[in-house]
Amino acid sequence: MDRRTFLKNSAAAGLSAAALPELAVAATGRLPIRKGVEYSMLPEKLSHVERFRLAKECGYESVEVGTIEDPKVAEAIKKASDEAGIPIHSVMNMAHWEFPLSSPKPEVVARSLKGMETSLNNAKLWGAQTVLLVPAVVNAEVSYQQAWDRSQKEIRKLIPLAEKNKVIIGIEEVWNKFLLSPLEMAHYIDEFKSPWIRAYFDVGNVQLYGFPQDWIRTLGSRIVKLHLKDFTFRHNKQIDKTVADWVNLRDGDLNWKAIYAALAEIKYKGDATVELEGGDATYLKDVNRRFEAILQGA
Repeated sequence: MDRRTFLKNSAAAGLSAAALPELAVAATGRLPIRKGVEYSMLPEKLSHVERFRLAKECGYESVEVGTIEDPKVAEAIKKASDEAGIPIHSVMNMAHWEFPLSSPKPEVVARSLKGMETSLNNAKLWGAQTVLLVPAVVNAEVSYQQAWDRSQKEIRKLIPLAEKNKVIIGIEEVWNKFLLSPLEMAHYIDEFKSPWIRAYFDVGNVQLYGFPQDWIRTLGSRIVKLHLKDFTFRHNKQIDKTVADWVNLRDGDLNWKAIYAALAEIKYKGDATVELEGGDATYLKDVNRRFEAILQGA
């Protein structure tokens, strides 16, 4: 199961509809953030260079690409990025769901480490600054403490390659029953005591069990990259749980003005990548327009 399928099929109970009072923040003007788009959102029927050109034509300034195992394909993507004049800023590691670092099976962990090594080498080739990593999965077979200890042990093995390639490993919070509070995520990252391990913060994922603006202020300078997505949350009577439906930016339940204020407060500068369903040029331009409105604080 890939990351997007997992997100779409996941649900959580207990989402509070109440909003926390916002801290007063003087924030004006556009945030100094570069607009990125997921490569998977660009039409697959197009060639690599056509996909990158479309991203640029639709107003995006950078692209995040998933792990590519085939060296020839990786080289073709690099060439397409250069030809279109739009950089690859990050790699979304693809092996961490099916093969989590927290698994008790050595062969699974080995496959996960290999996937991260490929991702880190992709990043070096493409000139990307980060690799996104979901560090662990808590389930009936893996306890929270086991997930914490095992994942940290394995991630430490990756730090030398990250340092060699000058690529930061961005730990992302997602619906994996792990790192469920900003304080906990900050502590998890700090325990590495390494500049090569930081936070890849997804503003949408935490809406199920917290408030993005609170996470942003707590994580602060630990944040190296951002993911933007939006959800509408509703109660499913059949399963008696709150479930999330993907919607376009600014059509869901996220408080984008509060997110804007928090990002301004921590003075975040860097890339933010929209992570939604894909579509044609008209759709991608509309997403970009909404993206720009968020960065303007509108």
